[in-house]
Amino acid sequence: MVHKIYELYKLFHDFVKLFPKTEKYSLGGKIENLLLDTLEIILKSVFSQKEEKISFLKQADVNVNVLKMLIRLSNEIKSIDNKKYLILQEKLQEIGKMIGGWARYLN
Repeated sequence: MVHKIYELYKLFHDFVKLFPKTEKYSLGGKIENLLLDTLEIILKSVFSQKEEKISFLKQADVNVNVLKMLIRLSNEIKSIDNKKYLILQEKLQEIGKMIGGWARYLN
């Protein structure tokens, strides 16, 4: 899962370069920071005890849902095109399923 988020960040980093200047550092920056925060949270969960893992996974799940919304917003205001939007949403869906599966396994 760490690899998936890592790859998603690299992909988005390429996409944010194409954002309009007015959105690049606000919305684009927010999404980049949230992706990095999510990567950090997942890494913490990998190296933590079982009880802490569940808490970290809940945080990561919230971040993924916020990312989905922000990326949808980026598409709706035409900062990214439909093709890029669908690629990002597909990858976020996969990551969300992985987080959910890991959380179910721990419970």
